[in-house]
Amino acid sequence: MIGLKTIARSAFVIPAFLTFLVGCGQQTTTSERALPREETLYLSGQQWGTPSTFNPLAESWMAAWPVGGRFNLMYEPLITYNTLNGAFEPLLGSLIDSLSNNDSIVVDLNPKAKWSDGKPVTSVDVKFIFELGANYQGAVTSYALEQISAIHVDTVDVNGSPTERLSFMVAKTKRNNPLSVRDVLQSIRIVPAHVFTKLLAENGNSLDEVKKLMMDKAEVVSGPYNLQSYSASKIILVRRDDYWGNEALHGGKLPAPKYIVHPIYKSNDHSVIAMRNGSLDASMSFIPRIAYKRAAGVRTWYEKAPYFVPGAMPMMIVNTMKEPLNDKVFRRAMATAIDYVAIRMFAVSNYTSEIKPGLIMPTSLEGGYINEEDCQKYGLNFSLRDAERLETVKKMLASAGYTSVFNEDGSLSHMEKNGKKLPTLFITSPAGWTDWEAIVTIAVEGMRKAGIDVREGFVDGGQYWPARGTGNFDLIMDKPVADVSPSLPWSRFEAVMSSRDWRPLGEWAGTNIGRYNRPGSPEYRPEVDSLMAAIPLITDKDALKSAYRELNRIFMEDQPAIPLTYLPEQFYEFSDRVWTNWPDEKNPYAPPQLPWVASGTKILWNLQLTK
Repeated sequence: MIGLKTIARSAFVIPAFLTFLVGCGQQTTTSERALPREETLYLSGQQWGTPSTFNPLAESWMAAWPVGGRFNLMYEPLITYNTLNGAFEPLLGSLIDSLSNNDSIVVDLNPKAKWSDGKPVTSVDVKFIFELGANYQGAVTSYALEQISAIHVDTVDVNGSPTERLSFMVAKTKRNNPLSVRDVLQSIRIVPAHVFTKLLAENGNSLDEVKKLMMDKAEVVSGPYNLQSYSASKIILVRRDDYWGNEALHGGKLPAPKYIVHPIYKSNDHSVIAMRNGSLDASMSFIPRIAYKRAAGVRTWYEKAPYFVPGAMPMMIVNTMKEPLNDKVFRRAMATAIDYVAIRMFAVSNYTSEIKPGLIMPTSLEGGYINEEDCQKYGLNFSLRDAERLETVKKMLASAGYTSVFNEDGSLSHMEKNGKKLPTLFITSPAGWTDWEAIVTIAVEGMRKAGIDVREGFVDGGQYWPARGTGNFDLIMDKPVADVSPSLPWSRFEAVMSSRDWRPLGEWAGTNIGRYNRPGSPEYRPEVDSLMAAIPLITDKDALKSAYRELNRIFMEDQPAIPLTYLPEQFYEFSDRVWTNWPDEKNPYAPPQLPWVASGTKILWNLQLTK
């Protein structure tokens, strides 16, 4: 069950065990049984079921690694984002705009970029994938229409080479958000227009029919690897020695591994064993008690706790439409009752730094927006000891008219407000996600000790995902914005607080699933939406810091969600038994990511065989 957790949350998709609904094929070759270990890199943590398709136009939850999601090995984006320093790094193109440009984001295509069939990567390919949503309802890039109104193409001279310059025009009448445009440019993978235009024509111009194609042969790709074979137990990629980027981006070097294999394990337990015995080189799966695996050659970014770089913020989203959760005093009392030290030490194995109040993480990319004075004045007090914490919560509840009723044996019976019995509240969380289960258990224990009538509500994925979208919950575990992207921390505030796409209970909500700050209600705070609209367009650093300070203060005052801990964007564990020169805190040439996503892909050109 832990393995299912990883694919569902890290890629924010439907778990891989559901892919049987769309059918699956497999092909197997003898090369699966005879790969030279000194030429093969074994990576895991993304694929947990039999591959169903390698079609880049299929929904991301359906497409197998390394096609679905943010992977650069076969199909590449225009640019990559370095999550260590916030830099945009070139790939198919180079970002040339300044941060002061709010009208368009400009990218120069690399004139050396080519598809594996020798044809150049051009603006035709870029416009094809970005405009797919305008031509076909349900295309995987439909969301980009809210961010980009048009793509203008010019030819300019760059170092003596004719170069296509693409201006992605910010959709002023829609989202008007250059931050999100930058997100899009590093997340959408470009596909060969000449291949897919032909496939559409052959299938009656039906995108649905093209999506059904398996695309499991040696397809036309731009990336450094291509699919060699796959089965129910593994996916094998083979290096493209004629990859255009070897010369253009890596000084003529080839990636060190000739083959990349993703074993398909039944659970994280198998992954842990493989890391320990050296048959697996790197993984993004949760490995408990990582310190005890170091003797077997298993390493992480940091040598000591917290071992991983924080990148995501699991939290409990509060349904602010339900009584008593519509009372911010009650919400703050719940948040105060939780033992955050226990969550950090026991639920997530001390794999995180201490949590701070608010929605901004204390990282190199976001930490400058945190105002310590506001954290002390408006934020939760995480330093309270057990007795102090319980007494503080009881006073908060009493001040707002809440009473806790206990049984004769001292156990909590129920809660009342002004003599009216309140229903038991439940925290919805997926069953089998072991770290989340531990977090919820610790949170419930703290709340019940303080007299708050809350229980665990562990459900299967078939119940969790619909409940999350429709608001059919009291509190629900969530990890908004699981990927570190250029728009953070703005996108985390949008996910929790924005009213732009506010939806009533029962209707599907993609953001603000807690229905906070309902427009037109007596509690509506228009300054939240004003700040959300303004921040993406602010270019002055001091003004931006001031805006984030105000937004974070409002969050701390109203507590529409309860951040619980920090976790890495992905668990980055590697073994140096076969391959060495992995990036870490002492050698940070790439971010703590497996070498298949974002700027972490450069690891492939830097790995060396262990002597």
